[in-house]
Amino acid sequence: MAVSRLVWILAVLMLGLPALSFPARADDYPNRPIKIIVPFGAGGPADVAARLLGNVLQQSFGQPFVVENRSGAGGIIGTLEVAKSPPDGYTLLMMSNTQTANESLVPQRKYELMRDLAPIAPVNSSDLVIVVHPSLQAKTLQEFVALAKSQPGKLNYASSGQGTPYHMAGELFKSMAGIDIVHVPYRNSGEARSGVIGGQVQMMIDAVPAMAPNIGEHQVRALATTGKVRSSVLPDVPTVTEAGVPGYEATIWLGLMAPAGTPKPIIDKLNAAVGAVVKRPEIVKLWGEQGAVPMSMSPQEFDKFLRDDIVKWADVVKRFEKQQN
Repeated sequence: MAVSRLVWILAVLMLGLPALSFPARADDYPNRPIKIIVPFGAGGPADVAARLLGNVLQQSFGQPFVVENRSGAGGIIGTLEVAKSPPDGYTLLMMSNTQTANESLVPQRKYELMRDLAPIAPVNSSDLVIVVHPSLQAKTLQEFVALAKSQPGKLNYASSGQGTPYHMAGELFKSMAGIDIVHVPYRNSGEARSGVIGGQVQMMIDAVPAMAPNIGEHQVRALATTGKVRSSVLPDVPTVTEAGVPGYEATIWLGLMAPAGTPKPIIDKLNAAVGAVVKRPEIVKLWGEQGAVPMSMSPQEFDKFLRDDIVKWADVVKRFEKQQN
């Protein structure tokens, strides 16, 4: 009886071994829905890109890609959720340079980006645009800088939260322009956009695709774009360098990551699929009309890109902290 019971126990344990010991396989991946966590509010660039990407990947893989918004704490809440998820390729993170800035801006995080998440692929990048409420007397960027210098600490600017690309672009602009304007963080980019359109704040630096319609409807006044060259969407708007702050450049870029430990074959499979999507002519055309440029890298190249961006924003954060002290 004892021997029979031992054999039975061993058989049960053996049946459990495949689930316990073997990682997710790429040859049958995916065989159920995949979740894309967007750690920002609905309607922003990351949310829009995630939904477009998910729709196309769903056609390629034959499984639903479900987008879920987990905004809060400057992207930290949603990022932590993905970092703690099983490394099986079924929970992905749509991230941006918010996550690379947070590495130095928010040291109390319960995760480390490059330790707890694995790079998959970049998605796209967009120039930003500096806009002001139409009631502000400044008609050009030089006039805005002069006004800010004449009233230190009196003007304010909106962002979608601490550490977001809009916040960091604002701090970089403050530093390079030599002005003192007050940061007003909102919960998401939509609320920040409403703040400047409604006149509660004077200025915002926003993604070109998101703010261009409001510029066209004269709800805000565009002063400058933040790329090296003028935006094809806003060709009449000068770059920041052209408008009087030479050398200034800022963008918002998006990418996908997975929990650390996700099998390399699954990472590679996703990288190839995302790379194929962002090269599709209709998507290149659509994003081009919105002012976004597709990005394509291997997981290894994206890893280096992320590490370099962490260093870049760490320098900006140091300047920001010195100003605060």
